[in-house]
Amino acid sequence: MKPFAYLRAERAEDALDAFAARPGAQFLAGGTNLIDLMKLGVTAPAALVDIGRLPLDGIDETPEGGLLVGATVRNSDLAAHPGVRAQWTALSQALLAGASPQLRNTATTGGNLLQRTRCPYFQDTSKPCNKRAPGTGCPAREGAHRDLAVLGHSPHCVATHPSDMAVALAAFDARVHLLGPEGPRTVPVRDFHRLPGDRPEQDTVIRPGELITGVTLPPPPTGARSAYRKARDRASYAFALASVAAVLHVEDGVVRHAALAFGGLAHKPWRARVAEDLLTGAPAGEETYARAVEAELSAAEPLRDNAFKVPLARNLAVSVLNALSSPSEGGPTPS
Repeated sequence: MKPFAYLRAERAEDALDAFAARPGAQFLAGGTNLIDLMKLGVTAPAALVDIGRLPLDGIDETPEGGLLVGATVRNSDLAAHPGVRAQWTALSQALLAGASPQLRNTATTGGNLLQRTRCPYFQDTSKPCNKRAPGTGCPAREGAHRDLAVLGHSPHCVATHPSDMAVALAAFDARVHLLGPEGPRTVPVRDFHRLPGDRPEQDTVIRPGELITGVTLPPPPTGARSAYRKARDRASYAFALASVAAVLHVEDGVVRHAALAFGGLAHKPWRARVAEDLLTGAPAGEETYARAVEAELSAAEPLRDNAFKVPLARNLAVSVLNALSSPSEGGPTPS
């Protein structure tokens, strides 16, 4: 690990000023991903601006009945929040599926959104990688890509985004609040992360010097239920091979609202707009769910060793939608 300067900010404005004054600086919150990347030599910031003491650790109800979650709220606190568990159930489930208890006690809401891919070529500095060193190539396309993308990838990158939390936030139409040199702005979570295209080094739409200050969860649709389910190689802490977050409202046997997002399949949480359009207004039931999810996943372009992800994601999604529309004792709680 290379030497770096360390500064602690007490106000958001101080953090922005410290960042601007030191080219090559990065913000530090929980550090669960950033410090690992520094140890691996993947990133070498000239300075770390610690935002851990900024007053961004609250979870507050909005006037509309949603929640404003501060950027430094710990994942464990957000998962355990009674309101999140009751109304945004899929988010609590995603957070609890996302890491070990030790990591959840340290990782933050903003940091979770900004975590970087676990593609082995990105993390190994002895290998070429367009995301880490633009223009060097993507050996994963012909190499070890079993865990990598089947949707939205490009010749330049087949990495996947590792966050579970972000998948649930995308399904709930959450919004990310940013503060930067040009002032505050808000970006929908579904638009916050990018597909790789020809610039895979740029994970998000965040601008240089911008700081995440919080995330807003809008009120869930009346009568909707939600759930998150994840398939992984082992039951203990592991990243998703495929995951799904679903928000569903069925009334009189008809789907009145459907929101669906996939994780582990793309460079970003994949909001399933094709499936949602087919589900809304259709009769609730396994045949409808299967047809809608199949249509969504028809866009998949699996590589040599990861075609299994397509039926895996399909089966996960249909199973979750079935459970949400046929509640039974011990099943998912209403969102």
